[in-house]
Order: sequence, then C-alpha cells, then structure tokens
Amino acid sequence: MIKILANDGIDPVGKSLLEQAGFIVDTDTIPQDKLVEALQNYDAITVRSATKVRKDLIDQCPNLKLIGRGGVGMDNIDVDYARERGIAVINTPAASSLSVAELVFAHLFTGARFLQDANRKMPVEGNTNFNNLKKAYAKGIELKGKTLGVIGFGRIGRETAAMGLRLGMNVIAYDLFPFNGHISLNFQGDIDIDIPIKTISLEEVISNSDFISLHTPFAEEPILGAKEFDQMKSGVFIVNCSRGGTIDELALIAALDSGKVAFAGLDVFNNEPTPLAAILQHPKISLTPHIGAATNEAQERIGTELANLIIAHFHK
Repeated sequence: MIKILANDGIDPVGKSLLEQAGFIVDTDTIPQDKLVEALQNYDAITVRSATKVRKDLIDQCPNLKLIGRGGVGMDNIDVDYARERGIAVINTPAASSLSVAELVFAHLFTGARFLQDANRKMPVEGNTNFNNLKKAYAKGIELKGKTLGVIGFGRIGRETAAMGLRLGMNVIAYDLFPFNGHISLNFQGDIDIDIPIKTISLEEVISNSDFISLHTPFAEEPILGAKEFDQMKSGVFIVNCSRGGTIDELALIAALDSGKVAFAGLDVFNNEPTPLAAILQHPKISLTPHIGAATNEAQERIGTELANLIIAHFHK
C-alpha cells in the first residue's frame, strides 16, 4: 500500500480522495532535520513552500517515488535531479491563480487608498489626530484607466491581467515566452468577452506602467533593481506575490524613500521566514506573510488536483 507524507498539510478533500483510492496519508509535519529518517517509511511526499526537498535528502531516501508540490513554484525542490533519479515531480499550477490575483489587487487597492498606513495609525491616532489623518489620505487614486504591467504571463499573470481588464485598466505584459492571443473575461456566469493581448519587451513594460505586478519563478538575479526603478514612471506601484529574490529589496527601499516608487505590496521576501526589518517597518509597504494561495477555495482545488495527479501516477 502506498504511503504518502503530506508534510505541509493537504486539504481534507484531497486527503479523502487519496484514502478512497487506497493510499495511506499522514499529515503530521516532520521537521526538516528529521525528514531523512521519516521518509524511509514513505513512497511519496507532498510539500508547499516550507519543506525543502534537495539533492542530499533525495539521495538518502531510496524509497521515494514521487514529490508533489501543492502550488506553482518548485524552487524548494531539486526538480531536475529528482527526475534524473526516476522520481516523479508534480505540482498544481492552475489551482491557486485566482487567489493570488485577488491578493495582488488587495495590495493595489490598499496602496491606492493608503490603507496600509491608515490601519497602522488609526488605532493609535484616530481619536486625537483624526482630521490630520483625513488630510494625509486625501489624495487616493483610482485603478480604472491606469496601465497595469504584468511581468510573467503564465497562468497567474494572465489571471491578474483579466482582473485588471475587468476593472477597466490598460494591461501590458512581458514573458520569456512570447504570448499572442486573448484573455477571456466571464461576466455573470454566461457572458464571455475575449480581449486580444500580446506580450511586449520587459523594458516597455517597466517604463510604461503605472502599476507593476511580478509573476515570475525564482531568479538567481533580481528582475527589478536600481536600474529598472530608474526606468519607471515616478509614482509607480509595485506588487510582488510571486517569489522572494525577484526584487532587490535595498534598491526598492531607496526608490520608495526617493518617491520614485510610491508604494509596494509584498507577499514574498528575500530571506523568508525572517524578512528584512526595514521592509517590515516601511510605511509605504503593504505586507502579507506569503499567503497568495491561502484561501479555502484555492486549498481545496490544490488538494484535489494534487490527489488526482498522485492517483494517476501510481495507478497508471
């Protein structure tokens, strides 16, 4: 009987599907330094972003036949090496797209109306400095009619673009793999509208966007650094709900302090789980702790997709 360690958890629906298919699923979290010993008793492991499955772990776990990632990015797994060793590696790239896109716009609306600062100051100054706070937050902006630049135009990037289009934004996009097609918008459940869109150069996106949203995998070098900030419009907004390391955080702080960047929304950080204090304390940054896919609906979709992929692999 196949035994699976869901080390970072799995939605109850996914767990139930696996158990109905005859698998044993354990959801107790094993600390990273205890995984080698624990995995001697399992055929597969599923992870999210917390657990790392690197070469040394793979080498010491000869029983391992499958590694599943509940989510999109797999930078916490040595994917190529695992596959070279004959281990299947799967992920769930489609399941969390909507939830991540909605978080992007939560950050954008937050910055557009100063919610990140208001939520910090109202509890301590709201009853003594109300009118001054009202004046401080009086220059909000609307998203409609502004240009949204999407860097990384995979599933999540396209979902983010679709949300921007529904709001009446002008959307431009860049991807390593050029895209020339359409974004399908669904309204009221039965009305579909196709909007043509094609990717342009990274430089064009950077220099022409009012708002920039990152949706790229982990990169060895930051995609946005001091040079890129210099090329942007003054007052640009930047949101990163993709991966830490894609933005040079020190350059971002400098750009925020100078006013070149008006606001940043960050769900991911360079050195998780201990983000830079200057990032956490900056008044122009809206912060969330890597929760892009953390909705009930997304987790159910992830669990279901992951379970079906596992079942298909072992039953083929």
